[in-house]
Amino acid sequence: MDGGGRVDEPLTAGYPGLADGRREPLSRPDTRQAGFVSRFAAAIVAPAAAFGPRRRRGAFVAVPLARRIPRLTGTALALSFFGAVGLYGSVLGGQYAFIRDTYGEPRDIAARILGFGLQKITISGLSQLREREVLRIAGITPLTSLPFLGAAAMRAKLEATPLVKSASVRKLYPNELVITLVEREPFALWQNKGELNVVSADGTVIDRMNDSRFATLPLVVGERANLRARSYAALLDAAGPLRSKIRAGMLVSGRRWSLKMENGMDVRLPEEDAPAAIARLARLERDGRILDKDVLAIDLRMPDRVVVRLSEEAAAARAELMRKKPQRGAKGVET
Repeated sequence: MDGGGRVDEPLTAGYPGLADGRREPLSRPDTRQAGFVSRFAAAIVAPAAAFGPRRRRGAFVAVPLARRIPRLTGTALALSFFGAVGLYGSVLGGQYAFIRDTYGEPRDIAARILGFGLQKITISGLSQLREREVLRIAGITPLTSLPFLGAAAMRAKLEATPLVKSASVRKLYPNELVITLVEREPFALWQNKGELNVVSADGTVIDRMNDSRFATLPLVVGERANLRARSYAALLDAAGPLRSKIRAGMLVSGRRWSLKMENGMDVRLPEEDAPAAIARLARLERDGRILDKDVLAIDLRMPDRVVVRLSEEAAAARAELMRKKPQRGAKGVET
């Protein structure tokens, strides 16, 4: 101890971590510990320094509202308001409807200005339909634009048409539309219960008969006659030159055909082997011009004979002729 009662040397033999127990003077700091302490202090002080100097509570300064709102926002809102008011007024006054009917929807107008109007429309697969009918069914007008044309909805409209079996619609940008159709083939006309329809070869009803384009198709009459249109067509093929004189085929009891001729005569065909009966009728017409006679009906249902039904006038004339015809062996009459 010194004169003041203080110890002038450390009480321990050395610093911890020194293997040889050497002593270091207290005035000489450990550089490693000093470096750790300085780094630790910097890590603590750095975040605080990043936030800048501390302010007293209540000293926060707010940014003015005018600086937080984007420029020209008020102008845009005012223009939007006046535009909405003007649009509402045009709708009430009818001006918007006039513009839409004359120039199309606003979106279509914008699309046409940008070059997306319909400039080319290609339609393939047409047989009975016409191009203008396809455009009308699909809802295509000169005011239509390609981007806002619904291909799926258009295809559904076309396939809902009885004459159309299937359809495909493709949009080719910027301004071309391609429509491909597969039509049902009209095969015959079917009259039943006062209605006249166009049917396909399998008897499927395609459409109501309201167009002269189908007037030349074979005509079948009667319940379920549409399902036997193929057999009737075979009879027409067997008729040969008589085909032009046959107006319609009437299905009787769902079993056999009777032919209605152009002159109103009925020709009754058998249920079995009807083409052979048609051949007999052709021979009768060729040899005796039977279709030009005053006859109401010809019955060919029996293969070994022909039964003819005369008209009332022809029947009365024949009865009168038979009454006046002299009888063999009568008195006063030469034999």
